Amino acid sequence: MNIVVLAGGLSTERDVSFVSGGKVCDALRSKGHKVLLLDVFMGYGDEECDVADIFQHTEEASVKPAKISSKAPDLKAVRASRKDQSNSFFGPNVIAICKLADIVFLALHGENGENGKVQAAFDLHGIRYTGNGNLGCAVAMDKEVTKLFLRDAGVPYPKGIALKIGDRAEGSFRSQIAYPCVVKPACGGSSIGVSIVEEEAELDAALDEAFRWEDNILIEQYVKGREFSVGVVDKKVLPIIEIAPKEGFYDYENKYKPGATVDTCPAQISDDATKRMQSYALKASLALHLPIYSRIDFLMDADENIFCLEANTLPGMTPTS
Repeated sequence: MNIVVLAGGLSTERDVSFVSGGKVCDALRSKGHKVLLLDVFMGYGDEECDVADIFQHTEEASVKPAKISSKAPDLKAVRASRKDQSNSFFGPNVIAICKLADIVFLALHGENGENGKVQAAFDLHGIRYTGNGNLGCAVAMDKEVTKLFLRDAGVPYPKGIALKIGDRAEGSFRSQIAYPCVVKPACGGSSIGVSIVEEEAELDAALDEAFRWEDNILIEQYVKGREFSVGVVDKKVLPIIEIAPKEGFYDYENKYKPGATVDTCPAQISDDATKRMQSYALKASLALHLPIYSRIDFLMDADENIFCLEANTLPGMTPTS
């Protein structure tokens, strides 16, 4: 098959996406497919050109992924480096090349890649792609909206409030906060912009960090416990994985630094907790309109109370993922 693996983009997880895409390319090429790793934002070539034979030289034309940096990419610099400086999210020749492919494997993470916009555009162009449709991606990308669907499905989640940047100065939200708490962007990924706030004196710095990435954030109860991830593929729930950082919490650095976490699969938890968590994972995936595949993340406290954190519609495929 002729396959485009689409990566990059303009999200804070741009670098992670390239590494995921590189691993997917390696796997597909090992099966004999012709695979092109394409940056959705930078595209191929400086302007519209003839790409009819691009699958005859895919490895030469593919992006060469680098290692994941310890910091999120400078997206302003990324935008400035595109030669055509178009307002289009899709780089030169991306749509044309994707139309030539038998299917596009979406290795995008974060904004636009996982919020349903790319999926909707591809639907309109008649381009086949992997993963869920635009509706499920849009719902699951926004953690505030996700909670509404989880609530109706009977899936527990950390309680909290949403805060828009324009409402910060008014200050009445502060009376609704219990400490410790977690402050995080509503639509972010890879734990970028997330802070654990132990006391009120730390709140403003955490708000500054979260609002640096987005204009809509969440302030949630802090759940002290163990972190887990559950894959769901075609309504089949996979074994639970426990993710235990050696230091701190499961932040951006711990997610992608080799050796920073200990992953245990299947997770060593009680049969009852296993059944409940897997049941919640399936309920969440169905409620959020994610029938193809997803990864649902959870926390569990010392009393085996389970809290759903989020759903990942295009889970990472990095070596540490």
